[in-house]
Amino acid sequence: MRYIAAVMLVIGIVLITFGEMKTALMMTGKNIFTLGQGGSRFEERSVQTPAVLGAAQVLEPVVAESRELATSYLPETKEYSPRLSIVTAHASIIMDVESGKVLYERNADERRQIASLTKLFTATIVMERIPNLDELVTIDEEAVYADGTRIGCPRSGYCTGVRLKPGEKVSARNLLKAALMNSANDAAIALGKHIGKTQDGFADIMNARGKELGLNNSHFCTPSGLEPDGREHECYSTAADIAKVAVHALDFPEIWEIMRYEKQFITSADGQYTHEIFNTDQLLGQFPNLLGTKTGFTPLAGYSLLAVATDYSANHKVVAVVLDDQSRWQSIRSMFEWSFQAFDWK
Repeated sequence: MRYIAAVMLVIGIVLITFGEMKTALMMTGKNIFTLGQGGSRFEERSVQTPAVLGAAQVLEPVVAESRELATSYLPETKEYSPRLSIVTAHASIIMDVESGKVLYERNADERRQIASLTKLFTATIVMERIPNLDELVTIDEEAVYADGTRIGCPRSGYCTGVRLKPGEKVSARNLLKAALMNSANDAAIALGKHIGKTQDGFADIMNARGKELGLNNSHFCTPSGLEPDGREHECYSTAADIAKVAVHALDFPEIWEIMRYEKQFITSADGQYTHEIFNTDQLLGQFPNLLGTKTGFTPLAGYSLLAVATDYSANHKVVAVVLDDQSRWQSIRSMFEWSFQAFDWK
């Protein structure tokens, strides 16, 4: 029995010694779990840490967090932000460009005639279909004798300048200036027929492109926005769809450069005719950080307006649209002021 007891004592001493050695090893090295770069799994690696004599060693996972910098900001309503109501417009919307978030809307999906707001969509198709804007466009009689606003006629029936002539050749760039700055119907018709052969042919291109862009409540009839007699109610869009058109148009910086000109002289290719073009934008030079506007009017559509502006940091863009609004300029100003007072981008 004494022999057995002695053997058991020796075994106990050996086990204790082995346990102390294992503890010492653990105190000079431990496993740390870090979040891998992919962020979807844990990787195990061994690092050396100094032993602390007489202290219990706690193996805690250390997570190395990897975050990507935010590439976009979302508009969030400020606490106690003011309310907005644009009661003079039959339809209206404010949309954040980057996120597509609607900041305000009233009847934004109601189908209505949009008149010359159409010309902004026409301009985007011109940019897509005519890579070289110095390409010459031949003016025909259908363009020259179009109704409404024309080159040389800043208002319907009121002509003070040199008008386009049948057979005159003008660059696509100069016709874009007239269509966007002065809302000239003859310029828009000439561009549309140059691309689509006929106004109906160009309208087919517009409607096909509109479907690709998700303009699900729009049907375009002409490049100018004039409603054909007897087909007026076939031509429509919505404030929401027009806001989408404006966002799409921001892919083409030259469109917005044109919109910021106060006045331009455009000349025929042979230098025989020079036409003076004025901008119809009443906010130009009056509203900080305005990128551009497009007006629209027919008796059926009423007075409409779209505009794009940035906040005071110039980092965040919003689109504002009003349809059939007698107070359109004041409404758009109020919509921008409210947007940048009521929202923070985070």
